[in-house]
Amino acid sequence: MQRGLPMQPTVVLLREGTDTSQGNPQLLSNISACLAISQTLSSTLGPRGMDKLIVNERGEAQITNDGATILKLLEIVHPAARTLVDIARAQDAEVGDGTTSVVLLAAQLLKEVRGYIEEGVSPHIIMKGFRKASQLAAERVKAIQVSVDKSNTEHFRSLLLKCASTSMSSKLIHSEKPFFSNMVVDAVQCLDQDDLDESLIGVKKIPGGAMQDSLLIRGVAFKKTFTYAGAEQQPKSFKNPLILSLNVELELKAEKDNAEVRVEAVSDYQAIVDAEWDIIYQKLEAIGKTGAKVVLSKLPIGDLATQWFADRDIFCAGRVTAGDLRRVCQAVGGSIQSTCSDIAREHLGTCGSFEERQIGGERYNIFEECPRAKTCTLLLRGGAEQFIEEVERSLHDAIMVVKRAIRNGDVVAGGGAVEMDVSAYIRKHALSIPGKQQLVMTAFAKALEIIPRQISDNAGLDSTDLLNKLRMRHAAGDKWYGVDVDGPEGVRDNMEAFVWEPSLVKLNAISSATEAACLILSVDETVRNPQSEAQNPGPRAPPGAAQRALRGRGRGIPRR
Repeated sequence: MQRGLPMQPTVVLLREGTDTSQGNPQLLSNISACLAISQTLSSTLGPRGMDKLIVNERGEAQITNDGATILKLLEIVHPAARTLVDIARAQDAEVGDGTTSVVLLAAQLLKEVRGYIEEGVSPHIIMKGFRKASQLAAERVKAIQVSVDKSNTEHFRSLLLKCASTSMSSKLIHSEKPFFSNMVVDAVQCLDQDDLDESLIGVKKIPGGAMQDSLLIRGVAFKKTFTYAGAEQQPKSFKNPLILSLNVELELKAEKDNAEVRVEAVSDYQAIVDAEWDIIYQKLEAIGKTGAKVVLSKLPIGDLATQWFADRDIFCAGRVTAGDLRRVCQAVGGSIQSTCSDIAREHLGTCGSFEERQIGGERYNIFEECPRAKTCTLLLRGGAEQFIEEVERSLHDAIMVVKRAIRNGDVVAGGGAVEMDVSAYIRKHALSIPGKQQLVMTAFAKALEIIPRQISDNAGLDSTDLLNKLRMRHAAGDKWYGVDVDGPEGVRDNMEAFVWEPSLVKLNAISSATEAACLILSVDETVRNPQSEAQNPGPRAPPGAAQRALRGRGRGIPRR
């Protein structure tokens, strides 16, 4: 009689309810999730791109066509699709522009090779082909980029203006490109050209008025802070004032803020009150002796100090935000003091003019003609709050593009021209490679055409016809031909039409998209832990706490 095999014990590796999916179906599912994201973003690309209206759980609406902002607001939970959110955020932080392009490119790369995955081609062969093609693309962009001579100031400024207006052409503010391009270039040129710290460009949003009412302050402007009685008696404008920046509280302390003091007699209490008054008067006298006419502090300046300054024709503002105070110091000189004693002349700053000005419905403190100005402030006006926020995002992208153009000085033509040229170059190179790599590199070349195709689709043009025209032009050696959404032909030489972009935007987009596609192709299994059914109850109470809490309820607690 044949003996049965011994029963194998069941091995439990994962918690009950853990979801595992693996193999090709999982990989194809991840690719589909990435394509769903790219379909959401695709209609926002290019000068005729549409905007998205996104409403959050609190009912706040935002209108934008910035790829990174849309992905952030959508709160995507699919683990593979979050990779695209990360590359869009990285592109925004690194270059500032091209966030939609990088997501579309990554998704299109995956779409082109999905058929090969279904047929059983190893993902590693595809990844190797993608990396090789990405390397060739970077070499080609560097070979054709145009370097601009920075020594010719006027020529270099015109380059920066063209880069800024190209960045804005797909935004809500495209109708005011000349106005805002000049503003952005002036703002970036205000900064220290070695450091180019864009955080020193302050942006203040003031609802009301038209877009053309927006101002560039070559210095610092911040909204009038909360003030006590006496502030209206202070002078509101100065010429060449000394400016003192403090991190000191100038108000009488409330009793609850202080330590407990036991007094035997009323005179002792009076002595404590007098001491408090003496301390604040000593601080004020020390500030008065410095000769400063404008006193700013991070901490509150109380009603007593406000009136004291008003009597001596000194302007003061308390509760100034840390960012604004830092920019004031950058512009006027001096440093933030944390004590009122031993303040010397070198600790004070100065500016050509200071005034408190009414702009729209708000009052702003404005410092201009600053001798050490390495900072500036953009005051943005517009009808609706959502509109002004979108203007701010558009200007941030343009500022980052101009900053990169100053750093590198290398530009390429936009409007899909670079992508078409690189695509033709890789397709030609692929013919010299045997095996499956040839198919993968051809797929990479075809994926690059998504940018001009989507730009023309969004403009309502026939993308198939336009791409055939562009392929013909690039085969004839016209490397700067791209999409023209306005002209009758639909294609033009975008370098001559001044549609310029820093080459860094393209290099970063191609390498980031390739890395994201390779990352998604390398995942063949997803393990998802079950979420806890019960809500997190917080830390457990110590044992016996419930009995102790109930013991005294309804009657007096017995004495021990």
